[in-house]
Amino acid sequence: MSRRCDVTGAEPSFGNAVSHSHRRTRRRWNPNLQSHRFWLPSEGRWVRLTLTARALRTVDRKGIEKVVAEMRARGVKL
Repeated sequence: MSRRCDVTGAEPSFGNAVSHSHRRTRRRWNPNLQSHRFWLPSEGRWVRLTLTARALRTVDRKGIEKVVAEMRARGVKL
């Protein structure tokens, strides 16, 4: 499973962990991904999406039908 949000496209960020002695080692910040199943009434089926917590709030605000339409306009196959 890729660490990428299906709606927002958020993916891990990379940077340095800096210790007390100021030594730097590489680290990554993973997005808060949640796997969620949504019912699409227009198609009569369930769709499973991997979303960030922020994208879940976007789906609540816009509605799953509009979000799926925007994803398909970008060329995402569901």
